[in-house]
Amino acid sequence: MKTDDYNDNNILIESLRNGDEKAYTYLIDSYHHKLCVYANSLVKNIYSAEDIVQNVFIKVWEQRARLKSDHAIKSFLYKLAYNEFIDLYRKNQSLFSLEKTYHDALNSVVLEDDSESFQHILKVVNKEIESLPPKCREVFILSKKEGLTNIEIAEHLDVSIKTVEAQITKAFSILRSSLEEKIKSVLFMFFGKKKKLGLS
Repeated sequence: MKTDDYNDNNILIESLRNGDEKAYTYLIDSYHHKLCVYANSLVKNIYSAEDIVQNVFIKVWEQRARLKSDHAIKSFLYKLAYNEFIDLYRKNQSLFSLEKTYHDALNSVVLEDDSESFQHILKVVNKEIESLPPKCREVFILSKKEGLTNIEIAEHLDVSIKTVEAQITKAFSILRSSLEEKIKSVLFMFFGKKKKLGLS
């Protein structure tokens, strides 16, 4: 099959359905940059955009047997990219909810100028992170403390991006349930003590 033949939508899809790796490479070469530009217009973050596009091409390959020749591959790719953006948005909403709990707690400590309660909260948070399952903890730390992208973590640990996403989601689920009440308890303990002593 000549590369130029893949310009035909039907031939390209049929080749992908048959597991033609050259067709897959052609698809990536043709649409990677365009999809990155589109994804970046949605998320306003080049690293998140790259994660979205990476996931799009992974899904195309995984779902290649279900591709239909009467559907435009371009429209299919952009739809997948948009769906990935929506999934990322929903995950981030959950993430923001958890981070807001931390930020509200830490901001309260800063406003109260109470370094003792600040340090105590940090100990509580770090203790819960250290208590995460080993692989879950490793991925979470690489993502949230080291600042690596999902792609970088996947390459570093030699695992799939889906595995990375699953571990991060699992980590936040565990932390959300274990930390929210503990942080509230710490704040209540310290601020309640200060009020009793007439310090606030």
